Amino acid sequence: MTPPYQPATRRLIHTAQALVDAVAEVPTLPRRGGNVMATDFRRYAASAVNILLAASRQGAHCVHAGAIGTGPNGDLIRTTLGEAGVEVAGHPVADKDTGICFVMLEPGAERTFVTTLGAERDLSVEQLQASDPQPGDVICVSGYSLGIESTRTPLLTWLAMLPEGVAVVLDPGAIFEDLHADLQETVLQLTSVWTGNLEESTALTGIDDMAEAATAVAALLPPGAVAIVRDGENGCAVHADGQTTVVPGFPQVPVDTNGAGDSHTGALLASRISGDSWVEACRHANAAAAIKVTRKGPDTAPTAAEVDDFLAALTNP
Repeated sequence: MTPPYQPATRRLIHTAQALVDAVAEVPTLPRRGGNVMATDFRRYAASAVNILLAASRQGAHCVHAGAIGTGPNGDLIRTTLGEAGVEVAGHPVADKDTGICFVMLEPGAERTFVTTLGAERDLSVEQLQASDPQPGDVICVSGYSLGIESTRTPLLTWLAMLPEGVAVVLDPGAIFEDLHADLQETVLQLTSVWTGNLEESTALTGIDDMAEAATAVAALLPPGAVAIVRDGENGCAVHADGQTTVVPGFPQVPVDTNGAGDSHTGALLASRISGDSWVEACRHANAAAAIKVTRKGPDTAPTAAEVDDFLAALTNP
């Protein structure tokens, strides 16, 4: 993302799975074989959708390049993306619906997941290529696309085909540490920007300090690549241009942390695409994530105006 491309021509293209989150608010997790009564239940278009919505609300031109099914889940995803002005590349997967992520949300904002597989895993090089990546575009890759062959093989094939000047942003996810070392190395060498939480970054480097982990991750990436490590309310650390900077967070009383990391990533990349420095983009992203955790639902990332107002209030209380 370092070459000086014209911001107006740059797009954020997400390659990962768009799922439907079925969220049940529960007073506590049930014991094994037991049951609890949910206090609320809602369905959301989520996963890759969260990042696309967050970036779009910050003014970025966004495209979803992953596979979407046909049926009520796929319809919800397409409707949500369309209402946000996010383009959908390629054609729907015929005769198969998109999968569901079952989420149990506890009062302390912790969440537990069970995910099904559906049309989002029927990925192809042709589906990805329908997004027509151009120099200056930013491609988002999820570690969860690498754990299953049906998405891993077409994705890696397509990434190797990208034109020069396209940036690849890796959101590793918890699954990245379980990938074979050779696969990890292949993906890291394709990565322009790593943006992961501290737990994911520690799993890769063995370092549990946010700033030191960012420096260590950057050393595993190609020369000039950027590493960002998030640590919740503590903010994040960014290693760019040979320097590591800690960007403080904005602690809040959380009501729902589902989608907070996605809001951070979407706001971060939108800010960077608009021309902000990495440090400025991280501060913007920290604010977006802080606002998000005060709202229920994975799709509640703030708008650019809301982030600006939040930061202005801190400067002029």
